[in-house]
Amino acid sequence: MTRATATNNKWRRRCRQEWETVFARFAASGLGIEPFCAREGLSESSFRRWRSLLGEPSTQPAAPAMEATGFVDAGTLKLGGTGRLELRLDLGDGVILHLSRG
Repeated sequence: MTRATATNNKWRRRCRQEWETVFARFAASGLGIEPFCAREGLSESSFRRWRSLLGEPSTQPAAPAMEATGFVDAGTLKLGGTGRLELRLDLGDGVILHLSRG
């Protein structure tokens, strides 16, 4: 576990502008969060908290943008011999719509 830089044995508080400078250095460093925080003497939890507060982009690739389409015609459903139909839609953010017939 890394320890943040201490000034006179106290945690150093950074203002918003200082954190913005930290995130600019992070973006230019090409490092992951753990090695960057170790190099800079930062607490990883503070880094992650401030990044979320300031709306800094995450290091994970963004999901592809979805185009708004409105109604999508799926055509005629042929049920075959069972007469059973199950439909499961993942709507995102943990919401799943599950419909079944038969």
